[in-house]
Amino acid sequence: MERKWWTLVAVCAGLFMLLLDVSIVFVALPQIQHGLHATLADVQWVADAYALSLASLLLATGVLGDMYGRRAVFSIGLGVFTIGSLTCGLAQSPLMLVSSRAFQGIGGAMMFATSLALLAQEFHGKERGVAFAAWGAVSGVATAAGPILGGLLTTVISWRAIFLANLPIGIFALGVTLWRVRESRAQSKPEPDWPGFATLTLGLVGVVYGLIRASEHGWADTGVIALLAAGGASLVAFLVVESRVARPLFDLSLFRIPTFVGGSVAAFGMNGSLFAMMLYLVLYLQEVLGYSALQTGLRLLVVSGVTFVAATASGRLSSHLPVRWMIGFGLVLVGGGLAWMSGLSASSSWTHLLGGFLLGGLGAGMVNPPLASTAVGVVTPERSGMASGVNSTFRQVGIAAAIAAYGTIFATHVASRLHAELSAVPALASHAATISAAISQGDVSQVLATAPTRLRPALGYAVRASFTSGLNEILWVSALLAAAAGAASLALIKGRDFVVYTHPSGNAGRPGDGTSEGAGVRDVVADPQPG
Repeated sequence: MERKWWTLVAVCAGLFMLLLDVSIVFVALPQIQHGLHATLADVQWVADAYALSLASLLLATGVLGDMYGRRAVFSIGLGVFTIGSLTCGLAQSPLMLVSSRAFQGIGGAMMFATSLALLAQEFHGKERGVAFAAWGAVSGVATAAGPILGGLLTTVISWRAIFLANLPIGIFALGVTLWRVRESRAQSKPEPDWPGFATLTLGLVGVVYGLIRASEHGWADTGVIALLAAGGASLVAFLVVESRVARPLFDLSLFRIPTFVGGSVAAFGMNGSLFAMMLYLVLYLQEVLGYSALQTGLRLLVVSGVTFVAATASGRLSSHLPVRWMIGFGLVLVGGGLAWMSGLSASSSWTHLLGGFLLGGLGAGMVNPPLASTAVGVVTPERSGMASGVNSTFRQVGIAAAIAAYGTIFATHVASRLHAELSAVPALASHAATISAAISQGDVSQVLATAPTRLRPALGYAVRASFTSGLNEILWVSALLAAAAGAASLALIKGRDFVVYTHPSGNAGRPGDGTSEGAGVRDVVADPQPG
């Protein structure tokens, strides 16, 4: 087999692992919580540590790949990710697992930032379209397969298996990369923007840590206030730094392009709504309704399956329909699906969620394929890597910030509702504070299992009513986020912002469509998708 096809195999294997680990972990979180005696905050960090590492490092690792070699950075990323998977699988405490997830995210950022560049150096013309299509297909399959694979491995073996299963894939991909993938670097040696990287990372961690801490200690806690203030100050410092350095990590001039702004808002809104809500839907299905990880994964397959099918059709429709309508209307459907899921009560079954699963999955499938073009389709070829990285960063920041924010809203609402419910039961009123704290941390099944038999019916109703009330609250918040992002996309994304390039060969195309060699010259500003 030719070298270029081995490159495609290695890149797709690495991509499959890193994207699978975004969704595969959700269905295992209740088992992780019980196995490691973790709190809801710990569970949030298991998801957020990975997303934050990706968000903070995507842009920086892309620059390092240009400097020191994309194959070298990709290989190191594979090694780091594989080692991180091993330590996740062997974790003996929540802290060890969260640290290992952050380590995984570092490796994932290194792989993701260099994967398309490795394909671009090997494939040209029509073959590049085939390679990029395979890259996109693997992305869709990994996302869709996450819930069912996670449920199967967790139920049949253990939650540790979802991480240890990465080891053979990672070792294989690393071997292929070192054996058959060629090295490449940028012609001009870029300089890393270390001040930008430091202030962005500190800002994101401070804000997310503050939001997660608020779910445990409340908004008036001194630590929460200090973390949010420090995180906000660091993000302001990041903007100042990026406006002054010669080679910024994050070129703020991109935000003068309305379509780029609209695409960034859509990326944040998409991941911050439906995808972030998956954590809390999993807790509901397993902790309240009592489903196993496999049963939960099968039910979530409705969402991921519809998303995959809709994305396939959407990819074809995007050449005929305006991008802003695909993204804007898709996000409105996501918001509608989330609103449809609300209205849960203590007696609801999982089928109450089914209509929302179908509608939300359809909307997500409409949004994802054209979303990439809003980043790379409005900039020159030499800036397409940064633009794509910024869009991916907004995706990861969206899921990390939303998971943390929803956790705080959820915990506050559940505690308030449960206090009211338990106060009406004399035998439970004196234990209201203790039970509320346990439930708000997501430890529903344990509370019910240890309650006296005679009190379980009353306690069970109070717990289910409080949990579903809190879930309804954050479902509406996430629905409003998706709808607002959809409205912003419709207002900001403009066909006139897309640029058509003519290459030395005479072939025209938009940056990032698989035709750009990075050597084209600007020909015309066109409206490839009117409206």
